[in-house]
Amino acid sequence: MCGIFGTIKAPSIDKESIKKVLLHRGPDAQNHITVDDVFLYHFRLSIVDLEGGKQPMSYKHLHIIWNGEIYNHQDLREKYNLECETSSDTETLLYLFDQFGLSMLDDLEGMFAFAIYNDQNKKLYLGRDRAGKKPLYYNDSQYFAFSSELNALKTQCNLEVNNDAILDYLEPTYFYKDSTPYLNTKALDGGSYLIYDTISDTYDVTKWWDISTFYNQRSNDSFENALKKTDEYLRAAIKRRVESSDLEVASFLSGGIDSGLVTAIASEYYSKLKTFTVAFEGTFDESGLAEQVARKYNTDHTTIRISFEELENDIEDIILQYGQPFFDTSSIPSYYVAREAKKHVTVVLNGDGADELFGGYRRSVPFAKYDFFNSSRLIRGLAKGAHRILPISNNKKSLYNYIYRLTDLASRDGLNTYLASTYDLYTGIEDIAFVKRPTNAKLKADFDRINQNGKSGLNKMLELDFIGPLFGDLLVKMDMATMHNSLEGRSPFLGKELLEYIPTLEESYKIKGSTTKHLLRELSKKYLPQELIGQPKRGFEIPLKDWVNGVLKNKIESYIFADHTYWTNFVKKDFINKLYNRELDFPEERRAKIIYQLFVLELWYKKR
Repeated sequence: MCGIFGTIKAPSIDKESIKKVLLHRGPDAQNHITVDDVFLYHFRLSIVDLEGGKQPMSYKHLHIIWNGEIYNHQDLREKYNLECETSSDTETLLYLFDQFGLSMLDDLEGMFAFAIYNDQNKKLYLGRDRAGKKPLYYNDSQYFAFSSELNALKTQCNLEVNNDAILDYLEPTYFYKDSTPYLNTKALDGGSYLIYDTISDTYDVTKWWDISTFYNQRSNDSFENALKKTDEYLRAAIKRRVESSDLEVASFLSGGIDSGLVTAIASEYYSKLKTFTVAFEGTFDESGLAEQVARKYNTDHTTIRISFEELENDIEDIILQYGQPFFDTSSIPSYYVAREAKKHVTVVLNGDGADELFGGYRRSVPFAKYDFFNSSRLIRGLAKGAHRILPISNNKKSLYNYIYRLTDLASRDGLNTYLASTYDLYTGIEDIAFVKRPTNAKLKADFDRINQNGKSGLNKMLELDFIGPLFGDLLVKMDMATMHNSLEGRSPFLGKELLEYIPTLEESYKIKGSTTKHLLRELSKKYLPQELIGQPKRGFEIPLKDWVNGVLKNKIESYIFADHTYWTNFVKKDFINKLYNRELDFPEERRAKIIYQLFVLELWYKKR
């Protein structure tokens, strides 16, 4: 796990500024080379082949820097008879690229963002893993530059704010696919590669893997066969991620089934697996459930108890590390968890991706029964009338709130239905909230494509969640939270076989009745204590209302009510004044989220 930075034909390079930004991604070694007009800078967090895996690495006419892990690289060496000199997966990548070029991507099982320069044909190749777990951004405003982090690009490039991108960020609350808050600056999409011709100074981006391909396929496997294959694929993914490390591997262990399964299986491949459970003051404590799994598998278990007493002092650094407005409030506990875990280990397994593949969110349950993306006019009209007369819900986990949200979903159509089912900040109040309505053109185009292809409502939801919130929010959060603390996070549920198999399965294998993640819950019976199997999805329970009204109140007010605020270009000042002063009939949780989002936006803009 590392950090990378590179340029083509840059007039000058401030190496110290880049190092200051990216050092946390690679504290073990920092090296760079210049070949022709191509500058490659690498920051290493040593995990595999501690001595032989140094970068940049060159082989024949090829030069590489990259960030990530190829978990099946030893298998690929045997498959293609690669006679390498080290045990590093970096060398495996170079040899594979030498033989097969970018067609090697289909064979790779892992997480990666790489840059390979070919000094014969004078082309630079950038590539990213299927899910987009490892970040890669690029800018072409003055010259071509790329990096693992936006803040590193900012040290070398004159990044101008893209107001249209900011507007489109507000509704979904994340930057969709290749979007960033800056002009001429993009994120390379997951499952994509970019080829830059340094002779003509032109480049093209190609999608080499797309989860839609697999949602368009249907498996005829029985539930029993699907259960067996899922077990087999998950075990293989965990085994690779445990064994592909020269350092100790640990596991985050919550009270849920995702991390429980990962821990149970990983303990078979690691004799004394370290496990970590986190308990936050003032939230639901799952440590007791996690300890049941730890005892069952005799792990070296630690419960980390974290308070947020440092939050007022830490909040700006936590937000600003992303290099963009980042709304997800779970980034705060994720940062503290990673910071504490790093005191014990450098590599940790997690359960990321399970909910998006297997149907883990409660909001997906209605879509397993009815395609709310294509409600009839009659149903929309009846639902709109019912929703209008229902009192506002202030308890997001109650049955009443579920019914309240359901009537809201049924009253909408198209993309608005999806937005209302996810973060739901502005749905229904767009006209009174926005100075100008967001277009979300890229998201809408993908939604329209997915909504017209004959898939079920549930599979549409799962596919949208994968290419949207998972890529643009959750994976960004986990990468930054871990790497800011020089910690590597590995996600077995994003293994190649699972990514290409689970989307093909019957919808009822994922959600059955009101039960989410049906397939995983059945698999859990083989591994986990019974008490855990029926536990609902919780995630980090953030006391955002308390923060906005308490510990962060003064800081938030100092930003969103300052003179010459940036957010007023997008959201009406009168609306926010009334919202803040509770002059509108508005759910408290939603009020807090909107206020926090504008605080994040204003903080980023002022300190960028």
